[in-house]
Amino acid sequence: MDSVGSQIVNKDLKYIWHPCSQMMDYEELKPVIIERGQGVNLFSYDGKKYIDVVSSWWCNLLGHCNERISNAVKKQLDTLEHVIFANFSHTKAIELCEELSHVLPEGLEKFCFTDNGSSAIEAAMKMSFQYHYQTGNPQKTRFMALTDAYHGETIGALSVGGVDLYSQIYKPVLLDVIRIQGPDCYRCPYGLNPKDCNARCIEHAKSCFEKWGNNTAAIVIEPLVQAAAGMKIYSPKYLSDLRKLCDEYNVHLIADEIATGYGRTGKMFACDHAEISPDIMCLSKGLTGGYMPMALAITTRKIYDAFYAPYNEGKAFMHSHTYSGNPLACAAALEVLKILEEENVIEKARKKALYFNSQIKDKFSNHKNVGDIRSIGLINAIELVDDRNTKTPFNSNLRTGYQIYKKALEKGVILRPLGDVIYFNPPLIIEKADMDYVIQAAYESMCEILDGK
Repeated sequence: MDSVGSQIVNKDLKYIWHPCSQMMDYEELKPVIIERGQGVNLFSYDGKKYIDVVSSWWCNLLGHCNERISNAVKKQLDTLEHVIFANFSHTKAIELCEELSHVLPEGLEKFCFTDNGSSAIEAAMKMSFQYHYQTGNPQKTRFMALTDAYHGETIGALSVGGVDLYSQIYKPVLLDVIRIQGPDCYRCPYGLNPKDCNARCIEHAKSCFEKWGNNTAAIVIEPLVQAAAGMKIYSPKYLSDLRKLCDEYNVHLIADEIATGYGRTGKMFACDHAEISPDIMCLSKGLTGGYMPMALAITTRKIYDAFYAPYNEGKAFMHSHTYSGNPLACAAALEVLKILEEENVIEKARKKALYFNSQIKDKFSNHKNVGDIRSIGLINAIELVDDRNTKTPFNSNLRTGYQIYKKALEKGVILRPLGDVIYFNPPLIIEKADMDYVIQAAYESMCEILDGK
């Protein structure tokens, strides 16, 4: 790194507290200062190219500096940059809702704008609680969520999360959430194959609903893929059975599609695989193609109508964010939808996924420390274990995944594993040549750490 690059790095370390990081690690592995991006690639100030195979925290849907999205934002910037969204509106927000309504699961038709995924979850939880309060069920004050869930890092969102890495220290201030033992297809306690198991593990949810359903406002769930848990993938049958339980007990199903929406699973939304519609769907990340912070909590007319009353009845949803419905973000999001449709992106990505999945399985399956390979759409996860016969994980103190991440960076690939789960969640526009390169680089990095090569 040249002197200019070193100066920039030093200034970064002087001022910035990076997210989800132990800053002491940065003494050894300095922050990579990115100068520009193009497609699936990021270019650092020292001239090195990195393939962004994790889509910059799963939000970059159509590649960095996508010309169409960039132009849409630039055009909007010269027209209207922001306006208060209470009693005011603008055409880009209206058009976005109209276009989204054509692709959303049936019944989702009222759009509540927030500015990030955690905030959308908070809005959805508050919306559900207030709905029940205002419709004669004030006893419904609890929330349900799965083990190993992740829904964001504000207090409410963290409460329904179940990954101790993020929530353990804050438990004294978190909500008392009903925790349901979630699906674990790799370590299935019944010894069943997820392809024909008939989602037997739904029995844990049934038991919790029988005990707590009458006191529960909503269950918050990541449909089909528990992302931060290590891209744990489960059956659509589980999701459809859960929808039936929610209907039976008058419990709202809040689908957190922040990470799974917009073609990540091979369909527009993960809920589409189960052919179900949630009561509230939360969207962010791919919503704007990774360009602007924005999120949505989208709900049904039935829920919306419970808030529709004369002001002095106090039924309004008094939830707001300064940047709700930001025009720049709406312009980006609207262009993303147009690109997905006009360029047939999801269908093309579905075909690419077949190649990507097969190549990963061919390369990694026989390694002694590869316990499980799972995939849905272009999402692929490789769970590394100390002993594949007993499925015993590595000692977490070894930070095996982190060591592999560092090796991959040297080879120009951004992996950022989830614990000891190496995963790929690339922009939907990735091509075969880049797939081949990241697979080889990831495999070599894994072998260099695990085999001492």
